[in-house]
Amino acid sequence: MGAPFPVIDKYDTTKRMASQRSKRTRSIRYREIAADLRGRIEAGDIGAGQVLPSEASLSLEFDTSRVTVRKALELLRDDGLVSSRQGAGWFVAVDPLRQSLGRLGTIEAQLAASSRTSERDVYAFGFKAAPAWVRAILNSDTVLEVGRRNLADGRPFARVTVWAPQDLGEHLSRAQVEASPFYEVLDVELGGATQTIGAAVVADDDAARLDIPVGSPVLVCTRVTSDTDDRPVLVSEHVFPAHLTEFVVDLPHVAGSMSPSGLRLVDGA
Repeated sequence: MGAPFPVIDKYDTTKRMASQRSKRTRSIRYREIAADLRGRIEAGDIGAGQVLPSEASLSLEFDTSRVTVRKALELLRDDGLVSSRQGAGWFVAVDPLRQSLGRLGTIEAQLAASSRTSERDVYAFGFKAAPAWVRAILNSDTVLEVGRRNLADGRPFARVTVWAPQDLGEHLSRAQVEASPFYEVLDVELGGATQTIGAAVVADDDAARLDIPVGSPVLVCTRVTSDTDDRPVLVSEHVFPAHLTEFVVDLPHVAGSMSPSGLRLVDGA
C-alpha cells in the first residue's frame, strides 16, 4: 500500500491564512498612515518644527494600534521628514537654531543670521508691581512688563517676558516694542548681560502659546542686562521649545584651566 495522504487540519490552515492576511493588512495600514501624514506635511498643514499629535492620539484617529502608528512614524523618520526627542514626542524635522553665547544679541538677530523670517507678537504691555525677584535685581517697585511671542517662519519659537524699571519703561510705547527689540529702543547705553540657562517642562499657558504639548521639555533663559555703569536695566525670561534651538559656547584653550570661560556649576546644596 502507498503512503497515506497527510491529514489536513482545516482549522490550523484557516488560522494560518488569517494570520497572514492580518500581517499583510498591518503592513499596508502603516504605509497608508505614513502616506496620510506625509501629505499633511507636504501641504504645510503641519509645519517645520511643529509637534505631531501623540502616538496615542494618532492611534485613536486611525483606529489602529500604537505599534502600527510608530512603524508609520519610523518610516517617515527614515525619509527625513520627522524626528523625535525624548520627552518632546514626534515633530516635523527642522534644523535647530544655533544661538551663540559668545556675544550679546537678540532673538531677531539670531534668526536673521540663520535666514529665518522673524515676527513679534506682543500680547501683554503695562506697568505693574514688580515680582519680588525682579524688584531685587532692578531696585524698582514698579516695572514695565512686556510679554511677547517670537515666531520663526510663522511658527512659535519663543515666549519672552521683559521687565524694565519704571524710569526707563515710561518712555516706551507698545508700538515701539512691537516693532523692535528692547535693545534698540531703550534710551541707555548697554554694557553687557548675564544669562542663566536651565531645563524645565512647559507650563499650560506657555504650551498654548508655543503650540507644544503640556509637559514638553523647554529651555528657560533668564537674562539680566546692565548699562555701562553696571546698573541692571532689563530682566528677561525666554522660554524655547527644546527641539527648536540649541546654545553654542566657544571653549578657548586657556593654560592651567579645565573650565570654559562663562560657565558655572549650579550649587544644588
